[in-house]
Amino acid sequence: MLHHVTMAYDIDADKMLEVLRIGKEKMSDKGTRSAKKRVDPLRRQTGLPRQVVIERMIDSFRRRHGLTTGSVTDAELARAEELVRTKFATPEWTARVP
Repeated sequence: MLHHVTMAYDIDADKMLEVLRIGKEKMSDKGTRSAKKRVDPLRRQTGLPRQVVIERMIDSFRRRHGLTTGSVTDAELARAEELVRTKFATPEWTARVP
């Protein structure tokens, strides 16, 4: 299973609201009245410096999921490049409106 999330260390929530178009439908299905209230950056949650947050996340993944340090293999890189060509760089993907 793939889970995607965006985690911000720090963000200007007012500026975010200026540049993003967040429809009422998007907010209503989440039970939230304000997009600004949904934004809670890691800096505000933890009070920790950015590098410490990064190190702790890496340590957590290492303990929970057996994360090991490594490099991208040639086969993995070739597959990623193929996916860019055949899927992620296509107009059908980049111009998709769900």
